[in-house]
Amino acid sequence: MSVDTGTPPVGLFTGQHVLAELEGVDPELLDDEQFLRETLHDALSRSHATVCQMIAKRFEPQGVTVLALLSESHASLHTYPEDGSIFIDVFTCGHTAKPELAVSLLADALRPTTQNVQTIRRGRDYDHLA
Repeated sequence: MSVDTGTPPVGLFTGQHVLAELEGVDPELLDDEQFLRETLHDALSRSHATVCQMIAKRFEPQGVTVLALLSESHASLHTYPEDGSIFIDVFTCGHTAKPELAVSLLADALRPTTQNVQTIRRGRDYDHLA
């Protein structure tokens, strides 16, 4: 006899990939490695993603890339301070983490004048199990 625990099964081949382009962002924020690390970590944690490790690289004369390894997959930021722009990429597997919320929280912190966000559903649809 099986017992329904009310939690979705682990290891579902399903996920959401959120891609965002934010423009009109303060160049100082886009060149601040510590701010970007902390802001990404906070956004991911608040969206129920599990951060395993983060690395970042600040480029000369400007620009930062931040990568987060998640239990659910990954997230990345690539900044262009000279243009006031940033690419954001958040992919999470399963149904626990909320990548759209993570991107929304990042946008709130960065205050862009324009944003283009799209979500791509990947894998198989297991919504009926959630």
